[in-house]
Amino acid sequence: MPRMGLQERRTEQRREQRQALRERILDVSREIVKREGFASLSMRKLAEAIDYSPAALYLHFRSRGEIARALRMEGHARLRETFLAYTTIADPAARLNAMARAYVEFGLTEPETYRLMFMEPAGLAETAADAGDSTAEPGAATLLLIADAFVELRAADRLPPHAAPTACAEGLWANLHGIVALKLNSASLPETPVATLVELSLDAWFAPANRTEPRGTEPRSNSANRPDTSTR
Repeated sequence: MPRMGLQERRTEQRREQRQALRERILDVSREIVKREGFASLSMRKLAEAIDYSPAALYLHFRSRGEIARALRMEGHARLRETFLAYTTIADPAARLNAMARAYVEFGLTEPETYRLMFMEPAGLAETAADAGDSTAEPGAATLLLIADAFVELRAADRLPPHAAPTACAEGLWANLHGIVALKLNSASLPETPVATLVELSLDAWFAPANRTEPRGTEPRSNSANRPDTSTR
């Protein structure tokens, strides 16, 4: 293998230094967002925190919005990695239950990251996105993992006939987002355990398609299709 020349070594060192500074910018930005929220992040505050000039930051990120996009992409990647860990669960209902609880746990343990991902104006984090860039929809790959489980439920005749897997995945995601948003923004809500809220969100998907109950009676439990989801 040929030895690297002096000019090549210098080029490589500069590349490594630029990458190290970029990572440092993101690390400090992430900490500011987690501690104070995205609204508190500014290029000037960030420059002061890492002891660099604002001009140096602009060599790596053209705006606060580009930093938001990078942090948002990181958050989606972490959420997808969490979901991937559950794809080995054979039963699709049990897999959905695990993913649903992991989603809510992610939102409640990293509230400011979650707000940046799902509750800040979309344009804030899209300033660096090209119209044709597939990463412009970072949640699509995660949604597909949810939809795959619904496809398996449909194949096993465990969904109502009219329920399209993709629509079911979007509906479940909307339910889970509602749980997280209410917990984050409504301190006055009754302290219903999160596991119970997730269980109620999943009940509709696993109920028999044509079940009817006499008026005034309690619905029957369909525990055969769901794992035990007692509060941890």
